[in-house]
Amino acid sequence: MSLHLTDGEAAIAAGTDGAAMAMRIVADSARLLGAERLIPVASAHIDGALYHGDSGTLFAEALVEGGARVSVRSTLNVGALDLMGCSRIRLEEPARGMARRMMEAYRKLGCEQSWTCAPYQAGHRPAQGSDVAWGESNAVVFCNSVLGARTNRYGDFLDIACAITARAPACGLHLAENRHARLVFDVSGLSLAFLTSEIAWPVLGSLFGRSVGNTIGVVVGVRNHPGEDALKAFGAASASTGAVGLFHIVGVTPEAPDLATALGSVPPEAVIRVTDAMVRQAQAGLTTAADRTAVDAIAIGSPHLSLAEFDRLEALLAGRRTVRPIYACTGRHVLSALDTGGRRKALEAQGVVVVADTCVVVTPILPDLAGGILMTNSGKFAQYAPGNTGYAVIYGSLADCVESAVAGRPVFAEAVS
Repeated sequence: MSLHLTDGEAAIAAGTDGAAMAMRIVADSARLLGAERLIPVASAHIDGALYHGDSGTLFAEALVEGGARVSVRSTLNVGALDLMGCSRIRLEEPARGMARRMMEAYRKLGCEQSWTCAPYQAGHRPAQGSDVAWGESNAVVFCNSVLGARTNRYGDFLDIACAITARAPACGLHLAENRHARLVFDVSGLSLAFLTSEIAWPVLGSLFGRSVGNTIGVVVGVRNHPGEDALKAFGAASASTGAVGLFHIVGVTPEAPDLATALGSVPPEAVIRVTDAMVRQAQAGLTTAADRTAVDAIAIGSPHLSLAEFDRLEALLAGRRTVRPIYACTGRHVLSALDTGGRRKALEAQGVVVVADTCVVVTPILPDLAGGILMTNSGKFAQYAPGNTGYAVIYGSLADCVESAVAGRPVFAEAVS
């Protein structure tokens, strides 16, 4: 099996400019992945603009110097700086300057200054069945599963190369035959009260990811549509604990009107019947703190908070001030709505630190505190915070997080099941 490029693709790859560099990256990746051809993509979401080192900045600037520009709509994932000035980033020079240069290079490449890990909340919602090239694990799994568009998990810096060329390797989840479920994840034994609770979906997502790995699974036993914020939380947690790029939920997601369709009319390789005990164990596993009597900070918004989630945060706070700060990460599309009517100022006066364009797990925002304890309602934060921030984690619902912030100690307002 060998890759075939069209005459136009081969001509671009033979050049010496930035577009040629991008086409060679896409073509070489396709060869490594065993693709026979490239396919056009309708849009991209770029994860490669987050500063991890000078090489990423220099790569982006080389594309700019070579005259490259994105050829399709391209939104940007979180960066290393809060360009909106909401929160204080502790990133020092020279890293701070290089991070800013990197963000500026992607602007010059023609990318939208979205700076959110949830572009689907900011109006970037490709059509079902369309091929796109998205990075950022939660965005990828939401795009595939909830929107029904088709993308593989595009990493740095293949994502921007696909955006410039408007091409991607024809392999993996772009191909219909690779999108069928092979494993059934049965939650019918869980109570309706639990399945309709806010805490259910990050916990189930964490369990799902650990159970399926990179196998495509289909969830059965969900009685009602849980809403997009719940699906967002489920996908983000599953993509953090496993390599999930696509899930199906019978009667909820677009490629699973029924179980037979989700499975491609082939019997499943395995059926996992989820029990209350499995749920309790999964929730307990999200907490890493040995000391569960203290908390130093609360972080929510991974993926970025929607406006509806801010509505719930305001309702739970009910005008009270917090003893511990709540770091609420979101995109600038939500920030503009919060600034209407003074909502952001009111939240900040209550002890909420709004974080835009970035999040507390990918850049230094939390206080540099040895042995710090972070409480979160995010399955993704729970997975990554200990390694990325040095803080141990206590996991709880949004209500738990708010009550703990107000009390200055862990308070659990909601049971798991």
